[in-house]
Amino acid sequence: MSKSQIFHVAPDRLGTRLDRFVEAQLSEQAETETDASSCVSLSRTYIQKLIREGAIAVNGKPSKPGYKLRAGDEVSLILPDPRPLQTIEPEPIPLDILHEDSVLIVLNKPAGMTVHPAGDVQSGTLVNALLNHCESLPGIGGVQRPGIVHRLDKETSGAIVAAKTDFAHRHLSAQFEAHTTTRHYHAVTCGVPPNETGTIDARIVRSSRDRRKMTVTGAGGRHAVTHYHILERYDRFSFLKLTLETGRIHQIRVHLSHIGHPVAGDHVYGGGYDRAVHDAPSPAVKEALAALNRQALHAHTLGFVHPETEEQLTFSAPMPDDMWWFVEELRSVEG
Repeated sequence: MSKSQIFHVAPDRLGTRLDRFVEAQLSEQAETETDASSCVSLSRTYIQKLIREGAIAVNGKPSKPGYKLRAGDEVSLILPDPRPLQTIEPEPIPLDILHEDSVLIVLNKPAGMTVHPAGDVQSGTLVNALLNHCESLPGIGGVQRPGIVHRLDKETSGAIVAAKTDFAHRHLSAQFEAHTTTRHYHAVTCGVPPNETGTIDARIVRSSRDRRKMTVTGAGGRHAVTHYHILERYDRFSFLKLTLETGRIHQIRVHLSHIGHPVAGDHVYGGGYDRAVHDAPSPAVKEALAALNRQALHAHTLGFVHPETEEQLTFSAPMPDDMWWFVEELRSVEG
C-alpha cells in the first residue's frame, strides 16, 4: 500500500529547498528507526520526480523541487507503491571487481554496458549483474536503481561504486553531491588544446533541439567545471587526463566539444568518424578507431571516504584493450 507522511517545517529548516528537506527528513527517520524494514531511503532525483508528479505537496498544493520552505508550511508525502523488484531480473554477468566489502563494491565497468534499466533496456545492465552478485542489494537507494550512487555513460568504461546498505548509499551520495569525491578520466581528443593544462568552466543545460543531448549555456543551466592536463600529444590528437570538479550529465564530452576538441569517436558531440577518421594519420589508426567504435573516454580513478571506516580510499581501473590499441597506434605514428 502507498505510504503517507506529513512533515512540519521546524524553524531551523526555513528557507530549505523542498527536495533537500524531504531527503533530510527521510534520512533522519532511517537513522533512528529500529525496524529496518520500515525505513525509507530515496535518492534526490527520485524525490524531485515525486514532487513534479504531485506525490509531495506543500500545504496540500503541488510545488517545485526548488521551493524554499516558509514558516507554517506543511509538507505531505504519498509514497507510491514501488514496482516489484522482480521486474529487474538478476543476471549472471561477469563483474570486474576492484574492491568489495560488506557495505560497498567498486567495479571496472566495461564499455557498452548500461548502468541501470530504463525504457526498453531491461537486461544486460550493471544493476542486473549486481542483483545477481549482491544478496543485500534489493531496495538500496530505490527500486529502479538499487545500489547505484552515480553513473557512467553506456559507452564510457571505468571505475564506479555501488552501495550495499542504505547508510552507505546516503553517505556516498552525499559525497558526490558535495563534489568531495576524486574522479580522474583519460580521454583521446580530436586536436590538441593550446595549453598544457586548463580549466573549462561552462554551465551545462539540456539541449532544446535534442533532449538526448546536453549543451553549454551562457545563463541558467548547472554549474560545471572540468580540469584537463595533456599527457601526450600526437598528430591531430591528444591524450588527456581530466578531473571533474562537478559531475553533470555528459560533462566531459560537452566541455571538450565546447573548446573545439571533442572526444575521439564521440559521434554525438562532434568527435565522430567524419572528423576523427578524417584526421587519423595512418590506416592503422583508422582501423583502431573503427574497432573502438565508441568515445575514447575511460573513468580511470575514483576516490571517496569509506562510509563506515572513514578511510580515504582510491581505486584505479585499467584502461580497456580497445582504447589502449587506439593510443598505441597514435604513439607509433609519433615514433
